[in-house]
Amino acid sequence: MKVLVRGRNIEVTDALKDYVVKRVSKLEKYIDNFGDAQVTMTVEKDTHRIEVTIPINGMILRGEERTGDMYTSIDLVVDKLEKQIAKYKGKLQKRGARFVDGQKIAVPVAFDEETPQVVRTKRFNIKPMSVDEAILQMNLLGHSFFVFSNAETEQVNVVYKRKDGNYGLIEPEY
Repeated sequence: MKVLVRGRNIEVTDALKDYVVKRVSKLEKYIDNFGDAQVTMTVEKDTHRIEVTIPINGMILRGEERTGDMYTSIDLVVDKLEKQIAKYKGKLQKRGARFVDGQKIAVPVAFDEETPQVVRTKRFNIKPMSVDEAILQMNLLGHSFFVFSNAETEQVNVVYKRKDGNYGLIEPEY
């Protein structure tokens, strides 16, 4: 796995880069099919933030942490990613797929009581609207995200509220 390290408002020293590469590369012991890891380190006032994005088999593994020290942020984000990988591997096994020496082997599926399940399904009409109107509708409902049909692109989009108070837009890519 190749680790690409970038810095915003911080000079990425060799020691810091080596530490990031060493810690993030340890994730390879869990899964082999990692793509190139993208690491972005940002300093804003007294907050040191690190974002790590790693593509795995068509999925994206992403973690973000903020603390007062960059090395602590690195350690915390790697711990978070390890937990996500364990969860991802567990889901594969629960769905009845296990890979041994590159071959898929069927495994009996056993659902325990702790397995999250779909407990409610909602259906609603999707009317075309602008992104601003969707944000307004989301805030009126008091939700953290909202699915809508974008009037400009005629595609289903999702707006969501970010931790920093701003909004994000998810658009499909074909």
